[in-house]
Amino acid sequence: MNDHSDYQEVLSPNRYYDNTFDMDAIKLMPGEYYVTKRNMVLVTVLGSCVAACIRDRVTGIGGMNHFMLPDDKSDSPVAVSARYGNYAMEMMINQLLKAGAQRSNLEAKLFGGGNVLRGFTVTNVGERNADFALQYLENENIRVVAESLLDIYPRKIYFFPNSGKVMVKKLRHPNNDTIIEREAKYSSRLKHADIQGDVELF
Repeated sequence: MNDHSDYQEVLSPNRYYDNTFDMDAIKLMPGEYYVTKRNMVLVTVLGSCVAACIRDRVTGIGGMNHFMLPDDKSDSPVAVSARYGNYAMEMMINQLLKAGAQRSNLEAKLFGGGNVLRGFTVTNVGERNADFALQYLENENIRVVAESLLDIYPRKIYFFPNSGKVMVKKLRHPNNDTIIEREAKYSSRLKHADIQGDVELF
């Protein structure tokens, strides 16, 4: 059994009412996930982190996570970073199944993995996160029906589990470095903005 005492995926507590979409919303921070049967929107902002939006295409039960693999210098086949990623995905998928989703009906959309963290350019953490998520879903036979990965921009994601629709805004000119700081803090925790640009639908 893996020891995750220094790291926990957390059920997001950040609920608010989104006036734009006229529905309840959950804002996910790094290391959080949320699963719902209700008609609501799940929102997060991603830099080099990855969010997997997974839903049961029949019932509309769906969830989103927000995770990053920690830097791992080891060449071990069961590297620590892979365990963290597996844990982040398993936590959410188990909650989906508990909520009544059928594994055979699950489909995924993947977002993030941007090369936005300064000092991470040598080992492109965004690329590692994206590669891990794609490989994990392939191994679990969960079909990826859409993706917006890599690039150099942070992204704001709006996921509507009931319909499966995802809206993505690339943050081409974030006014501050909040996203980068938040992910850098999240990254170091693993070891021990204004919206501009067009909306894309996935």
